[in-house]
Amino acid sequence: MSSGPVLPDPAAPGLHDAMPAVLAALGAGPGVPNLALPEARAVGLLLIDGLGHAQLREHVGDAPFLAAMAEHGPLRVGFPSSTPISLTTLGTGTPPGAHGTLGVRFRVDDLLLDALSWTADGKDVRERLVPEVVQPHPTVFERAVAQDVGATVVSYRAFRGSGLTRSALRGAEYRGVGALGDLAAEVLDALGRPGRQLVYGYHADLDQLGHLHGPGSLAWRFQLRQLDHLVEQLVAELPAGAALAVTADHGMVTVDRTHDADTEADLLAGVALVGGDPRARLVYARPGAAGDVLASWRGVLGDDAWVLPGAAAVEEGWFGPVDDALRARIPDAVVALRDTAAVVRSQEEKLLSRLPGQHGSLTAEEQDVPLLVAARPSC
Repeated sequence: MSSGPVLPDPAAPGLHDAMPAVLAALGAGPGVPNLALPEARAVGLLLIDGLGHAQLREHVGDAPFLAAMAEHGPLRVGFPSSTPISLTTLGTGTPPGAHGTLGVRFRVDDLLLDALSWTADGKDVRERLVPEVVQPHPTVFERAVAQDVGATVVSYRAFRGSGLTRSALRGAEYRGVGALGDLAAEVLDALGRPGRQLVYGYHADLDQLGHLHGPGSLAWRFQLRQLDHLVEQLVAELPAGAALAVTADHGMVTVDRTHDADTEADLLAGVALVGGDPRARLVYARPGAAGDVLASWRGVLGDDAWVLPGAAAVEEGWFGPVDDALRARIPDAVVALRDTAAVVRSQEEKLLSRLPGQHGSLTAEEQDVPLLVAARPSC
């Protein structure tokens, strides 16, 4: 584990650069400094949820094909390093501070929005917090279509029309799938369409097993082997002139000690809302209590976390450049867990609080993801 927070590096490519680089490879964008992908008629980008760069390097024996692909990364995903934030970063080509999805749960118009389910207090809020308003930036798919590039999203059927899909991935034709077989078939079919094509595919099972059993567990390794074979098959079947890129939304760590924001009195005092997830908490204080809340959380967590006032986290670049219109979403205290600690919510997040695998913070294990590329020349 790193001794200091792993922050975005403006001089190095990040996850927000991946899709703009794909558009450039298709001749539909201006290009990205320090990230040039091979020119292609069609490009598929497969996102493997939870595949950190460090975890892949540690388990090359389970993923020999992935390990042998041309490496254009690692990419730094941004903070917090969790799925809804990173998918919006990827889908908009902008860092979190610009697109405004600042946590798994974050405050929007006095509601604590769960960005995965697009709910608040367990209720669907897609009409009150319209996804296209909460995240108004054009997506890369909308930009692709405007440049006469076909755009396709291949993901789980259940996510069609979800708030997160509308926020981060709108503008593409959505193809719903349920397993590895139809994921592969739909990606290849879309890549084989005439003309320039941008195809995004998503697979979640590695992340699920990492949460349930821990990254590097036997179950996780078996799933990685299946994904390695999937990518090998995709590359073998690529149409002429097509390329496939593989990346991820975050890595993961196995936690071994926890603090409970729902039961520890010093973590409750003066707090109005606790957002984020166990490795990246966003703490919103009651009026006049921000200083006391900051001191309490620092006192309880000690060396287990970096705890900054929201304004300081913005100043230090944790979220990347922050849009002034979104500053109301910045919490009073931003908490990034260190090493293998977590802040759980045993009452509000019962299942999540029990899981050994977690992510969201500013360690290299969570922040850095691979970007791997294979291409088939035109005939």
